[in-house]
Amino acid sequence: MLASCGLFRWRGKPVANDKKAVQTDAAPKALGPYSQAIVANGMVFCAGQIPLDPATGDLVAGGIAEQTHQVLKNLRAVLKAAGSDLDRSLKTTVFLKSMDSFTAMNEVYGRPEYFGANPPARSTVEVARLPRDVMVEIEVVALV
Repeated sequence: MLASCGLFRWRGKPVANDKKAVQTDAAPKALGPYSQAIVANGMVFCAGQIPLDPATGDLVAGGIAEQTHQVLKNLRAVLKAAGSDLDRSLKTTVFLKSMDSFTAMNEVYGRPEYFGANPPARSTVEVARLPRDVMVEIEVVALV
C-alpha cells in the first residue's frame, strides 16, 4: 500500500519508497537502458559489470585474471559513487563464460583487497554468452 508521504508498508512496517540511480564516469557506461546501480533503503543494487576500461570503453587485454580484476575495479567505482565499497557487499553473482575459468577467477576474487576478511555470499554460474563476448561479469548487492 502506498502512502502519500512516500512510504509503503511491508508486513505492516513502513518502508521508504525512494530510490536513487547511480552513474559514475569511473566505471564503464551502461550498454543499455539501465542504471549502473540503484540505492534504496540503505542498500546498493549494482548492475553486472564487465571488464571494460571506463576511459576507453575497450575490453581489457589478458585472460580471466585480468578481466576479473577489471570487473572488481569497476564495481568498486560504482559502489564508491553510491557511498559504499566492496567490503560492504552482501551478495555477488558471478557469470562465467566457462567454468574452466573458475579457479583462476577465484584466485583474483579471493584477494583480501577486494572483500576483506568477510567475503559476501556468492553464486557462480556458467552462461552461454556474455556481452561483448567477455569471460566474466559480476553483479553485487551491498550495504550503503
